[in-house]
Amino acid sequence: MEESIIREIHVLSNRICRLLDNAPERRRLEEVTGKNTWIIGYIAHNEGTDVFQRDLEKQFGITRSTASKVVNRMVKKGIIERQSVPEDARLKKLVLTERSREIHQRMEAEFRDMEDTLVEGFSAEEIEQMREYLLRMQNNMKKKEERRND
Repeated sequence: MEESIIREIHVLSNRICRLLDNAPERRRLEEVTGKNTWIIGYIAHNEGTDVFQRDLEKQFGITRSTASKVVNRMVKKGIIERQSVPEDARLKKLVLTERSREIHQRMEAEFRDMEDTLVEGFSAEEIEQMREYLLRMQNNMKKKEERRND
């Protein structure tokens, strides 16, 4: 079989997700999915800035309907809240609950450990170069999506 970048990325993504989903801390949080922990992390790292559902769509490359379903479930579980913003009552920012702040603290160590495992044996220069390549690939895919939607 011919080697392909897309296959290798897919395999790597599956392994990362499987390891994170089965991480000891994550397994203790039965009602919280792997996607939930990514969203919690994104909101936590952007505290002080209003985060809206459309930001999750852009950040994670998901559709509006997927984002809506995930956010609705997280609100129902008490993991995040929707709050009105003064400048536009129609807009609802997403904020962490006390419970999700605790989840974030517990999962942060798992993410750092996974990151350390991924880059083990790479120099700082190689890591930066890899990050640039991955961002360029993401941008290429975004452009392709935009062309398809035009």
